[in-house]
Amino acid sequence: MLVAAEASGDTLGAGLMRALRRRMGEGVRFVGVGGPKMTAEGLASPFDIAELSIFGWVEGLKAYGKVVARADETAALAAREKPDAAVLIDSWGFTLRVAQRLRKQDPALKLIKYVGPQVWASRPGRAKTLAKTVDHLLSILAFDAPWFEKAGLPVTAVGNPVLAKDVSGADPHWLHAAMGAGPDDPILLVLPGSRRSEVSRLMGPFGEAVALLKKDRPSLKVALVLAGTVDAEVREAARGWSEPPYMIEGEAARTDAMRGSTVALACSGTVTTEVALAGCPMVVAYRLGTDLTFAIIKAMIDTPYVCLLNIVEQRIIVPEMLQTDCTGPKLAKVVANRLDSPELRAKQVADQNAALDKMGPRGGPDPSERAADAVIAILEGRKP
Repeated sequence: MLVAAEASGDTLGAGLMRALRRRMGEGVRFVGVGGPKMTAEGLASPFDIAELSIFGWVEGLKAYGKVVARADETAALAAREKPDAAVLIDSWGFTLRVAQRLRKQDPALKLIKYVGPQVWASRPGRAKTLAKTVDHLLSILAFDAPWFEKAGLPVTAVGNPVLAKDVSGADPHWLHAAMGAGPDDPILLVLPGSRRSEVSRLMGPFGEAVALLKKDRPSLKVALVLAGTVDAEVREAARGWSEPPYMIEGEAARTDAMRGSTVALACSGTVTTEVALAGCPMVVAYRLGTDLTFAIIKAMIDTPYVCLLNIVEQRIIVPEMLQTDCTGPKLAKVVANRLDSPELRAKQVADQNAALDKMGPRGGPDPSERAADAVIAILEGRKP
């Protein structure tokens, strides 16, 4: 059984399914919850995971009933299908509730968490909570391990899937050709997130920023990346922009676009590491539903930064435009600084590369392979 509730988890889940099938053959059967990528690998998810892409205390409280109902539904699926192991991928709030139900329902079931909560950034007590709930953690960050092992939870570091991604074959010229841009035309790549809430809150200020930037830079081209779980919402929101952006679909096109863009404007999240790996300078933005939610979360976080690259460097190398700073005029100003300064772009790319180097080796083995080996070892009663 695999359970993923967000686009990034869906990607991890699909990779793990492929790696397990290579080792176990076509006789292995998968059940659980996932998105389009896991569905393509043969998983029949009982509901659309987009409705579980929730971030924020106030928003979480509003959606609590739905989250509980879906956790109950997932546990009921496990009761019917009787899996040999359950892998719970990222999405702390939802997968914890599922794990607690599975543990109560079948104490002998092997429970494996894939991607731990960022306890080094906030609420370190979650390490003990997880240790009481699951049998093993598959971590994508090497510095996670001590936090959870101290709480008594065995950890296997499988590697960061973004760092393992080989971008050397990406075509930096494809996007210019696809958009009909001249060789010297600047391109802004916009990545508005993979949650419905992110799209609804960011597409407005992102669109306003684009309009302001285009007003002063007629040659500026704008590309918009679509995330599988929220394609329709992004397309609909883009209708309100001053002019339609070029839509980017698919993994290969997305990587090519990151390599070929002058600057990126990105929703805070996993994608920022991907953009950095592709060598593109960026501005990160995020907006929560209410200022109250933002104040609560800000008070609970133990680091002054939200972008992982900044956390690793312990300084701002990627501008963070959060909440009241996430407005069209403010975003346009920070993005414009980078569009207009090759020197600033080069310095930021160098700083981003330094942060990536600290996060771990690049271009290594696919973490899905290590994760699959660990899952099989746990199933067989061996230490991964």
